Amino acid sequence: MKKNTELRKIKIVKNFTKHATGSVLIKWGNTWVLCTASVEEKVPPFLRESGRGWVTAEYSMLPSSTGGGRKERDVKKLKIDARSSEIQRLIGRSLRAAVDMEKLGERQIIIDCDVLQADGGTRCASITGGMVALEIAIKKMMKAKLIKENPIIHRVAALSVGVCDGVPTLDLDYAHDSTAEVDLNVVMTDDGRFVEIQGCAEHKPFTDENMAAMLKLAKSGLKKIFEII
Repeated sequence: MKKNTELRKIKIVKNFTKHATGSVLIKWGNTWVLCTASVEEKVPPFLRESGRGWVTAEYSMLPSSTGGGRKERDVKKLKIDARSSEIQRLIGRSLRAAVDMEKLGERQIIIDCDVLQADGGTRCASITGGMVALEIAIKKMMKAKLIKENPIIHRVAALSVGVCDGVPTLDLDYAHDSTAEVDLNVVMTDDGRFVEIQGCAEHKPFTDENMAAMLKLAKSGLKKIFEII
């Protein structure tokens, strides 16, 4: 069992699929997510003729990705569930923080994050793996001379922290996440700035001291993650 200050083992397999412009299989402990980046030479209507690009994301969990029975596909319900919608919006916001949209030009990059196996932290794995897939796609675009200058202004990654049995804990797997007193997801740039912080008390309100301890732990963990990716 890992210590409260340890990360789970993270392995990134680049160019995992053949056809996507950028692809990554990220194995984060027992959470595995396939992240692919696709490039479209068009943008959403609100950006047409602006000269600016766009980065967005889609997220889904495959039917056999979790325990407790088969998860039904969203397509059968004819709508995406609220959790998946919230997560894919978070992924899109996080990755847009990494890109200069003017340098990207009037085109869109879509990051698809498909959870193959879930054991907590799927949104953090999706953001982190999505960043690597995005970088691969950008490099290919530059090599093909579709863009002249690298639009990535900094890298982003994400990590979960929490309070478990009164102790600040890094990188929550499902066992920790399902029983944590506090659950916090932190998205940060590689120069130490926060992109987004999502947190809630699962049982009782938490203090300023709890928050400071969790953010300190998250920053130390994210520093290690940026070295890995």
